[in-house]
Amino acid sequence: MFPFLYRYGTLLVILLTVIGFSLANDKFLSYQNFTDILRSVSIITLLAIGVTISLIVGGFDLSVGSTASLATVTSAAALVLYRQETIIAILIPIAIGLLVGLLNSFFVVKVRLPDLLATLAVMYIINGLHLTFTKGFSIYNNMPLTEGGTAPGVFLPSFLFIGQGEIWSVPVPVIIMLIAVIVVHVILQQTRFGRLLYITGGNEEAARLSGVPVQRYKMYAYLLSAFFATLAGILLAARIGTGQVSAGAPLLMDGVAAAFIGFSVFGAGKPNVIGTFVGAVLIGILLNGLTMLNVPYYAQDIVKGSILIGALAFMYYEKKK
Repeated sequence: MFPFLYRYGTLLVILLTVIGFSLANDKFLSYQNFTDILRSVSIITLLAIGVTISLIVGGFDLSVGSTASLATVTSAAALVLYRQETIIAILIPIAIGLLVGLLNSFFVVKVRLPDLLATLAVMYIINGLHLTFTKGFSIYNNMPLTEGGTAPGVFLPSFLFIGQGEIWSVPVPVIIMLIAVIVVHVILQQTRFGRLLYITGGNEEAARLSGVPVQRYKMYAYLLSAFFATLAGILLAARIGTGQVSAGAPLLMDGVAAAFIGFSVFGAGKPNVIGTFVGAVLIGILLNGLTMLNVPYYAQDIVKGSILIGALAFMYYEKKK
C-alpha cells in the first residue's frame, strides 16, 4: 500500500481535491474555471521550472521571485515609459534576466558562496534596483510622471495577447507553459546535456573526476533558472497589464513548493519537470477551490504548507527505508 501512495499519492490528492471542491461548488468543474486555474498555474510553473533546474545541480535559486518582478517592471517600462514594440519589451527583460543568472553563477561558481546565501543576496540587490528605478510605484497606462505630464506609451494589444489571449479557446499562457514543460522534460531526460546536469547535482566530486565541466553546468543551470523566471515575469505583466513592483515575490514560495512537491510525483525522489508541473497544478487547484469557498487568503498558506509537508514526508520516509 505504501509504495502505491509513494508513487501516486500526489495524483490521488489532486483527484480527491477536485472531487471535494466539485461537491462543495457546482461551478468548480466548469471549463472556464479550469482554464482560469491553468492560466494562473502557467506563471507559477514557469518560475518553478527555474527552481527545479537549480535543484537538479544541487543548488537552490532564491532570486527567481525578484527576477520575475524585475522582468515585469522592465517589460512595462519598455512599453509605457519608452514606447517600445512588443518584441523589445520581451527581449530586454530576457537579456537582463540572463545577466542576473550570470551574477548568481559568478557568486556560486567563482566566489564559491553557498547557493542559498548568494541567491538571497542577489534577490535583495534586484529588489533594490527595480524599486529604485520605479521609486516604488507601479507602471501603468497614462501614469503621471514626476517631471509632469503622463507616460507616452501604453501596453500594446500584441503584448497583452501573450497573457490574456486565446488560441482555439486555449489560453496562450497555458500553451506556453505546456510547450516549456514538454521541451524541458525532453531535454532533461533524453539528452546528454540533461544527464550531465543530473550527474553534476548527484555527486559533484565524482562528476568532476569523470571529466564533467561541473562549473559550466552549474552556470547553465542558473542561467536557465533566471530565463524561466523572466518568462514568468513577462507573462505576469501581460496578464495584469501593469508593471507591479515586487509582483514576483509571492510567486517564489509557490514555485518552491511546486518544485519540492514534484519530488514525490511518481516516486521520482528527485527534481523533475513533470512533477513540478503536477505540483503547480495541485497548488493552483487548492487556491482556486479555497477562494471559491471564501476561505481567507491568510488561511490558504496553512493548507499549502500542510500539502508540502505531506509530500516531502512520504519522499523522505521512503528514502530512509
